[in-house]
Amino acid sequence: MEDGNVGDALLKKQYYYENCPGCKVDKAKELKTDVSFRNLLNIWMVVLCSALPISSLFPYLYFMIRDFNIAKREEDISAYAGYVGSAFMLGRSLTSIPWGMVADRYGRKPVAIIGIISVIIFNSLFGLSTSFWMAVTSRFFLGSLNGLLGPMKAYCSEIFREEKQALGLSTFSAAWGMGLIIGPALGGYLAQPAVKYPHIFPKDSFWDKFPYFLPSILISAFAVVVAIACIWLPETLHNHPLGDPPTNDVEAVENGSKKKDKDMIIQKDENLFLNWPLMSSIVVYCIFSLYDIAYQEVFSLWAVSPRRLGGLNFTTDNVGDVLAISGFALIVYQLSLYPSLERVFGPIRFARISWVLSIPLLQSYPFIAMLSGITLFLVINIASLLKNLLSVTVVTGLFLMQNRAVEQHQRGEANGIAMTGMSIFKAIGPAGGGAVLAWSQKRMHASFLPGTHMVFFILNVAGGLGVILMFTPFLTEKKKTPSEQLH
Repeated sequence: MEDGNVGDALLKKQYYYENCPGCKVDKAKELKTDVSFRNLLNIWMVVLCSALPISSLFPYLYFMIRDFNIAKREEDISAYAGYVGSAFMLGRSLTSIPWGMVADRYGRKPVAIIGIISVIIFNSLFGLSTSFWMAVTSRFFLGSLNGLLGPMKAYCSEIFREEKQALGLSTFSAAWGMGLIIGPALGGYLAQPAVKYPHIFPKDSFWDKFPYFLPSILISAFAVVVAIACIWLPETLHNHPLGDPPTNDVEAVENGSKKKDKDMIIQKDENLFLNWPLMSSIVVYCIFSLYDIAYQEVFSLWAVSPRRLGGLNFTTDNVGDVLAISGFALIVYQLSLYPSLERVFGPIRFARISWVLSIPLLQSYPFIAMLSGITLFLVINIASLLKNLLSVTVVTGLFLMQNRAVEQHQRGEANGIAMTGMSIFKAIGPAGGGAVLAWSQKRMHASFLPGTHMVFFILNVAGGLGVILMFTPFLTEKKKTPSEQLH
């Protein structure tokens, strides 16, 4: 009986090519063996490896810029830190669409491996930076050559059958969120090791000369492991021409298979910029990316700023503690709570609710700075935890919309467009956030929104615009065709 069920499942697919990696993935989906620990782990490792370097520098960037002696005044450090933070996203904005096109032609796997190798090389060089311009250049090349996130978003929706795509993309966004939290935690704990751990890293040693190399080299070492593991990463792209069925008996399973291939060829000519469900979700995603990366930059700089400038006067260890707690909570949330809540509310409605709630939460931060001692530590941990959970919920909902708006043969390019737009906005975010924070710290005694009240208010203006655009008629979901509904 089981063999009969397997045969029926395989008949749902018009035909398979024996040596096509994409067909092997499709077979696993038909047989419902696609949801495996191996597939989830592959996504987790690759995305985490790419996300770790993006924000690992934020906790120590303030001190790195200070050590470069390029800022004339303490208030200017945040502005220079913003430029370094933006260099990565500027590089990625220039290459995301080409990397997406490469992934559509040659496969998701080669792009992933190249991106991981770029982490190994340029993240290590950043840790060895001895000048402002070396730091900016290494971050720019890291962003330019690390084009794997767009193709991996497509990969997540291709490796699993449609009803399990939410699992794949929530794994992606969880790994992404974890990387953006664990990265800064590593940076906070491991930067300046000769100062923090002199019994292990003595003064005047290599680690004292390059105080920011330890977190970078550990992330690069993890990338080496992931690069080796990627040798066994299953490819999801089909390697055969669309209109050329195989010469075997399975060819006759469906008489309509050739017509379907013809339709797929016609779909290849679709102009993605005219696909409104895709483009509307990308616009909202770009605005959220600006809001989120500016928050991450501002939070780390604000936390280590002195009290007289409205900050928390935290050490990099304190920032690491806060982000590590948020990271642990994010794992628990994605594995236990998110799937149930997503089924109840739906991914888009859940994302809307989360973004609305994040606005008053963020505006409370300047008041949290008035606290001290254990009360401050508890409250800022709760606020940071909630902010990161809300953010990953928004990102997951938008990822689902983007991947469901296009067919497989255009997902790499579609995600390349999304990554380009997101990278442009994220290039603006750190520089803009750092500049606005530096400006707000110069107006501590202003009558209207003094000090850091202003920077969090400006963040929420961008967030409010995004919330408005999350609703129809702007944001629209792709309507399923009758054949998709039957399937």
